[in-house]
Amino acid sequence: MNRSLVIRRGLKWMVGAFFSLIIVVVVLAAALNAGYFRGPLVRLLAARAGRQIDVAGSLQTHVFSLNPEVIAERVSIGNPPWTPSGVTAEIGKITLVFATPSLSHWFSIERIEMEAATLHFLRDSAGHANWQRTDPDKGVDAPLPLVRSLSLTNAHVVLADALRHLQFDGSVSVQDLKNAEGPRPLRIDGVGQLNGRAASFEIISDPLATMSLDRPYHFTFAERSSGSRLTGHGSLSQPFTFDVLDTTFAAEGADLKDIYFLTGVTLVNTGSYRLSGRLARRGTNTMFSDLLVTFGQSDVRGTLSIETSSARPKLDARLDSRVLRLADLGLHAAGRDSGTSESGLLLSDAMLNPGGLRRGEALVNFQARRVDVGRVSLHTVAAQMTIDHGVLVVAPLSADVLEGKLNAHLKLDSRTDDPVADLDLKITDLQLAQLDQNAVGPPRIEGLLRVRVTVTGHGSSLHQVAASANGSVTAVLPRGTIRTSLAELTGIDLRGLGLSLAKSRQQTIVRCAVARFQERSGTLTVQTLIVDTEPILITGGGQIHLDSETLDLAFRGHPKSLRILRLRSPLLVRGTLLHPSISIHGNHSVLVLIDPGPAKDVDCASLVD
Repeated sequence: MNRSLVIRRGLKWMVGAFFSLIIVVVVLAAALNAGYFRGPLVRLLAARAGRQIDVAGSLQTHVFSLNPEVIAERVSIGNPPWTPSGVTAEIGKITLVFATPSLSHWFSIERIEMEAATLHFLRDSAGHANWQRTDPDKGVDAPLPLVRSLSLTNAHVVLADALRHLQFDGSVSVQDLKNAEGPRPLRIDGVGQLNGRAASFEIISDPLATMSLDRPYHFTFAERSSGSRLTGHGSLSQPFTFDVLDTTFAAEGADLKDIYFLTGVTLVNTGSYRLSGRLARRGTNTMFSDLLVTFGQSDVRGTLSIETSSARPKLDARLDSRVLRLADLGLHAAGRDSGTSESGLLLSDAMLNPGGLRRGEALVNFQARRVDVGRVSLHTVAAQMTIDHGVLVVAPLSADVLEGKLNAHLKLDSRTDDPVADLDLKITDLQLAQLDQNAVGPPRIEGLLRVRVTVTGHGSSLHQVAASANGSVTAVLPRGTIRTSLAELTGIDLRGLGLSLAKSRQQTIVRCAVARFQERSGTLTVQTLIVDTEPILITGGGQIHLDSETLDLAFRGHPKSLRILRLRSPLLVRGTLLHPSISIHGNHSVLVLIDPGPAKDVDCASLVD
């Protein structure tokens, strides 16, 4: 009996306590609905969010519902501790409707509506962002709760992303699209200034109502800015979790450098381009594969990966090209030189970004079947490029050029905004006959040429470096042949004139030829210029100005035997590197009836050495 009495009393106590708890809950809920406990509620939400939350307007709660609701006005949400102090969001009115917990999810949000919102998003170069829920230095960011419906109308969004090099200031709207056939897809529209240029974008993704943590979340996107358009489609492994992302993309426009205004990636100026590829992100590693970009007559394809686990991103790329024309690169190719750039430049004016070279590390392996430098083509090109703390080194660099071999070592120190370049280039066994492919009959000049270039200059393009360079350029032809009419023409005599008029293809020996230039501030000045042929000794002098790529050279032919009716006058070579012209200096001409031809053979052994 005593045992039964104890059990009955225990049951009465439990029932009483249960009903007392229900009464307390009802009273608390009623108090919340009536606006009581406003301060503790806001402090609780701020503590759970890990940042300051202020509600300057009304705060309404509706707890007695299958979908509890919170409505707040004039809400301010501060930045988290791992970013600079400031405000992440200022919202005129926000409505949160919570979903009833179930076995499939313990917490999710049925609907979020925001009105008159201003959002300030920022991320530093180390990856600390104010939209992250947890400190990135302390582990993986916590997943966001599922949201079944989202509405945001004409929100003012300001983005400063130092990691992706993106700056955006504009208006963004988010809404569930109407769809009579089923769940409504989500659409995000934006318009404003992206990296300083007018831009617009839209994203259409899977319906929020049907998303699940157990399956990928799909989306399509399109961006437009500065004459370029970027489109693609892809998926996230989980909704709104961007650590695992797969997408394909395609872009086209008037200038490849304009892609910066869509992506924050700095590339070089080109003409009209097409770009496509795949992107796969796994945590801090992003892999681009199946890359293909075409511009002008050029193409580049390959793969590259970017690792951002440290403060200095690391790039690893393998690229190849069928044809790469330097004329397809630079401001002139893009039509943006405002008429100030020489249309016939041999040396590319495509600009590198020194600041970009300082931001990270890189290893790039490049191969090309053909690279066109003006009218000269390099074949079987192979190069390896490294970037370490702003110092770019290209070594080795090798290529076949006119049946000869080219090897070069290039160093570009871009630790300042005026990079310093050092170039050491060697060419061996360059066949001069290949420069004269349009000649009828035997080549006008033939032989194996050796070239050595050692220069130091400064600038952000090949043309700027050449136009400021100091150093030396040497070319040596140990032995070869030349058309007799061409050699005699430098002597400007009756015999040479007759051979030229007869279009003679007769050849004569070149015993040796040497050209040595000293370069100062981009001007090549002749130190030695001798071409010793069997009948004529040719000497020269003058300058080549690499800034304008203009020629100012003079050649004189000295016969080694008797000549009749000879005009002693220098042959002037003017024009540009790509378009030279030849003329006679009439003001310094002397007509002689008989020239005994006193010139002698030079000591080729010592001259070539």
